[in-house]
Amino acid sequence: MFRPSHESLLLQNAEIDRLELHRIQDDDELESLKLSGDLLPIIAGEALRFDPRLDPSRRYCRPWTRDFVQDLSQAYYHRFHDQIQVNSAVRTVMVQKKLRRHNRNAAPYEGDTASSHLAGLTVDLQRRGMTKEQIRWTERYLFYMKALGLVEPEEERHQWVFHIMVSGRYASWRQSQTVVPMEHPENSPETQVTADSRAE
Repeated sequence: MFRPSHESLLLQNAEIDRLELHRIQDDDELESLKLSGDLLPIIAGEALRFDPRLDPSRRYCRPWTRDFVQDLSQAYYHRFHDQIQVNSAVRTVMVQKKLRRHNRNAAPYEGDTASSHLAGLTVDLQRRGMTKEQIRWTERYLFYMKALGLVEPEEERHQWVFHIMVSGRYASWRQSQTVVPMEHPENSPETQVTADSRAE
């Protein structure tokens, strides 16, 4: 449904530029952003786990991206009683350069189509191992969020992940909601949870 494209990469980088965010160059910049609170840790729990190969120092993202991951993982768990797996989150330019040497499909580390992981807006969620029903549910969830201009998703076939850049607009949209959708909006109110019950 969300085929990777040049246009999608341009949209992701346009959002980074709109927010005037810096592409994180190295570990020193990464640690500085953690200390300032510009990057927050993604919290594993009942509804979310990490690929164990993901370096703990890179299990971080922008605050609104963390909110999105928490909301999606809770909705997914509510529906399937299963966990979402985070395979990748923030990266530095140094990490992206190394990745490019081993993966020819990896996005560039500079330019208008650079990887949005470099600004901390983006996460890769494991797609491999999901059932067809789970994939369709996730696609519907992302389709709704994309229609609102809140995410720019891609379904990467080589890595079998959902690559999701979360717009900075997600923060204000989330604050405006009295409920967090547990399902596609066409479904019943019983599949919603109040904002007060979201993970802190």
